[in-house]
Amino acid sequence: MTMRAIALFVSAVGRLNTFVGRTFAWLVPAAVLICFAVVVQRYVFSTTQLWLQDLYVWLNGAMFMAVAGYTLLIDSHVRVDILYRPAPARRKAIMDLIGVLLFLLPYCAVVWLWGFEYVQRAWNLHEGSANPGGMPGLYILKGFILVFVVLVALQGIAMALRSVLVLAGRESLLPAAYRYQVQ
Repeated sequence: MTMRAIALFVSAVGRLNTFVGRTFAWLVPAAVLICFAVVVQRYVFSTTQLWLQDLYVWLNGAMFMAVAGYTLLIDSHVRVDILYRPAPARRKAIMDLIGVLLFLLPYCAVVWLWGFEYVQRAWNLHEGSANPGGMPGLYILKGFILVFVVLVALQGIAMALRSVLVLAGRESLLPAAYRYQVQ
């Protein structure tokens, strides 16, 4: 794989996670409005719709799993910033490469291995809510476990390849948005 091909892959994964992240972020206001409706129903009208309760919880779950790769891309995940933030680009690249190879990708592999059968079973059963009167289609939400793994793993691979570009002195092949920010 040439350095240009690596840069194209890093950029393509970044664009994919940006699109998915920004698209699924719109589930937040929808979930808030539905949660508000459930609260009003319960405390003003003394009634509730269980499928609405399922809906706002499921929207939150889908959103959090779908935007995880984007969160990693924009560097908004949990990190020990005391060491990382002031580091030069080369040291950040080394830390990212080690973190992705030793922790992130093995984590993704474990979640995929444990989650695949769980998701497959839910899809085979067309699993729905356990609540009486709840929503059908829980299997779709469970499918987001695998979406999460794929998007985060792709972003992890892109991070590792970005590190390779930096360590090879070829970070200039990347668009400015995908380069390391140095304090």
